[in-house]
Amino acid sequence: MTSLTLADILAARKRIAGIATLDTPLPPSPCLSAIAGDDVLLKLEIGQATGAFKLRGAANAVLSLPESTKGVTCCSTGNHGRAVAYAARARGFRAVICMSSLVPEAKLAGIRALGAEARIIGKSQDEAQVESRRLAEEEGFHEISPFDDLHVIAGQGTIGLELLEQRPDLETVLIPLSGGGLAGGVAFALKTIKPSIRVVGITMEHGAAMHASLAAGKPVAVTEMASLADSLGGGIGLENRHSFALCRDFLDEVILVSEEEIYRAMQVHYHEDRLVCEGASAVGAAALLSGRLGRNHGPTATLITGRNVDMQVFTDIVSGRAVQLGDTTLKGHIHAA
Repeated sequence: MTSLTLADILAARKRIAGIATLDTPLPPSPCLSAIAGDDVLLKLEIGQATGAFKLRGAANAVLSLPESTKGVTCCSTGNHGRAVAYAARARGFRAVICMSSLVPEAKLAGIRALGAEARIIGKSQDEAQVESRRLAEEEGFHEISPFDDLHVIAGQGTIGLELLEQRPDLETVLIPLSGGGLAGGVAFALKTIKPSIRVVGITMEHGAAMHASLAAGKPVAVTEMASLADSLGGGIGLENRHSFALCRDFLDEVILVSEEEIYRAMQVHYHEDRLVCEGASAVGAAALLSGRLGRNHGPTATLITGRNVDMQVFTDIVSGRAVQLGDTTLKGHIHAA
């Protein structure tokens, strides 16, 4: 059983109010609602100052540290690092963000602009994790996990509180699934308040560490692969203490979506909902558009988790042009409502 409590999430909401944006909008998507046959609502975490939900958890973790803290470090696929850098700057802490070579340049630039040091280590988040851990063990930095930290998880869980306050009649919530900090925290909050709600983790087909770990019944390593949903990449840690158990115990199911389906969903969010969002933000819409979620799921919310997308890639997608993912070329196609 997890040691996370609803009181932790309520305390996080009070703690982060001065840094993170609370009560982010939950507008309907007329296009997705028409396709689904039920209300589909978009939880717009793209309104956070750092462009992604990660600020909630990072702020809660950083604000919980003593003034004597030497500095903070983390490994990140981009958004967590940006959030840690933002929160660290607010407290006057030095921040060193460790990332792999798969992280898009746009996310590196955003982190450096906040005064943090960005270190590129290896070709996977697991390799970047080694450097982050070294900084903690050898140089006295406080390491903040992007997902396996109870303060981070409690901060992300505040989204679950807001969803049920904004729409108590929600029956289904779709959550992008990566290391499980977001999915675990939000699912815990939702299920604790409303046990009947269906909570679905959505992730990409290839390189999805939490999905592979849940299938194996324990944390396992996976090979990272280039994806439009790059924010969902990375491992969950073989010694995972919190997020694996939360996802195992509180997610009802996990749905996988293809890169082509993510491409289409990004187009729909742009052309129909007028949103600039990352591939990770679009996986919920991808599950709806592909029919994988099924029908009769009642009022449904999907989390639009971040906007920190490579704008050249985004422009190619919404214009219907081909996109290169590692050694694979995704064929372009023009959006049709």
